[in-house]
Amino acid sequence: MKQFLLAGASAWAVFAGSALAADLDPGKILGHVQVLASDEYEGRGPATEGEKKTVAYISKHFEAAGLRPGGDLVRGQRAWTQDVPLARFETKGPVAVSVTSGGAAQAWKQGEEIAIRAAQTGVDHVSVRDAPIVFVGYGVTAPERKWDDFKGVDLKGKIALVLVNDPDFETGEGDFGGKAMTYYGRWTYKYEEAARQGAIGFLVIHETAGASYGWATVKNSNTNVIFDIIREKPAAAHAPIEGWVQRDKAVEMFKAAGLDFEALKKQAQTRDFKPVTLAGASISIDYAVDAQKIVSKNVVGIIPGAKRPDETLIYSSHWDHLGVGLPDAKGDKIYNGAVDNADGIAVMIEIGRAFAKGPKPDRSVVFLAVTAEEKGLLGSEYYADNPLYPLATTVADINMDALSPAGPAKDFGSSGNAASTLQDELIATGKAKGRYYTPDPRPEAGSFFRSDHFPFAKRGVPAISFGSGRDLVTGGKAAGDAFARAYTADRYHQPADELTADWNFEGLALDGELMLDLGRKLANSTGWPAWKEGSEFKQTRDATAPQRK
Repeated sequence: MKQFLLAGASAWAVFAGSALAADLDPGKILGHVQVLASDEYEGRGPATEGEKKTVAYISKHFEAAGLRPGGDLVRGQRAWTQDVPLARFETKGPVAVSVTSGGAAQAWKQGEEIAIRAAQTGVDHVSVRDAPIVFVGYGVTAPERKWDDFKGVDLKGKIALVLVNDPDFETGEGDFGGKAMTYYGRWTYKYEEAARQGAIGFLVIHETAGASYGWATVKNSNTNVIFDIIREKPAAAHAPIEGWVQRDKAVEMFKAAGLDFEALKKQAQTRDFKPVTLAGASISIDYAVDAQKIVSKNVVGIIPGAKRPDETLIYSSHWDHLGVGLPDAKGDKIYNGAVDNADGIAVMIEIGRAFAKGPKPDRSVVFLAVTAEEKGLLGSEYYADNPLYPLATTVADINMDALSPAGPAKDFGSSGNAASTLQDELIATGKAKGRYYTPDPRPEAGSFFRSDHFPFAKRGVPAISFGSGRDLVTGGKAAGDAFARAYTADRYHQPADELTADWNFEGLALDGELMLDLGRKLANSTGWPAWKEGSEFKQTRDATAPQRK
């Protein structure tokens, strides 16, 4: 039987502010992860049997923890869930890709040289023949930065090749804030821009450093089932072809067209860049699509506030992973998502239990387990667009996603820079527990835009996604960095993201304790966290100020 590392007095005692009688039980966190990340739950894909089991499990344990139902109103009573209507797209049969370059045609294998996403335009068949290929740099239109990578080029009927990340990524300086990624660097933005530009498709050129993950992650995420919100005009938001291409294959096409990829990339880092057609290059793509409308579920529990129940603090965490997909080298097809994000859900359940056991908070506290994060933050996006509790009087969102099971850490962090007093509160709370804050070590990865706090933030709600630390009590920063690197390379969005015997649940419990303490402060306060001057979210929040007492 596997043995897992659970809390003991020696580990807890390293933190000056930690009591031996902890609020969160590492054994209970382990128990939740063992179930949610088991093969029986089939990778927790939305619209699968795995979803049904997951939603039932979270609802059951929310109730057992002492929470009340906080979801949709059904005949005057709150349910445990919020319906999230989604469009579901899946490729059916083979994806045929043929590329002509330098006078020769070659077939590209789906998942190996190229990763085409199932079309989200509502069609049941995609067929593109001999489409010209145009390099459009970073694919950015940013009038406020006087930046336009397109320069009026006509992309109708053409496939655009686009670089990943921002124009500043490699140099660390320029008009896009240096190394830290802006939303213009996210692949989601690039696909949105493809539709606006009228291209038949955008292919993002994969480079591991710029993407912040390897090709295995790209393959597994993009050849899987794709979901989107229900759109009245899906073609206005999506080009027919969306996907990624291996860097080496892109470089081959550039070379066959007499172009220097690295030289053009350097040009693309300037305002003077102009789109370049790859002479003699074209692409043909053909595949069938199964498009359906489904209803997934957010799971919602609540502890009503004793004094100001209409003021709401939210804890969020996504329950989904990639389900069943392409097999790895060992033949494993189940993407268990133990770190991403069974452990986040497990910790959130136990934070809920601690709240329910203690004195009733002044403000209401909502525990929101969202669907379809892996498909584009869709569950949190739907909640933020259809809030069960008004966003104007939502105090904050504290999100937890892929917490580290490497063991107790002296530090902690967050995804990106929140630029808010909420982040200041988090830092102060950690300091009181003997821990210190480490800024996001890789702001160029765009983590701020990649987790479920972001739909709240862009609507003005102060929001933060907690990050486990890397300065481990045992092994220090070297051990923490090594664990993070190995996870990203070998497990992230792969079947290998499974529960293993070397996990240390003391660290997960300590992270939960910190978020619990922060939540207790906010839930029993009369204050309102705020975005700082210069934040792109401040104006939106300030517009709702009259609704807060």
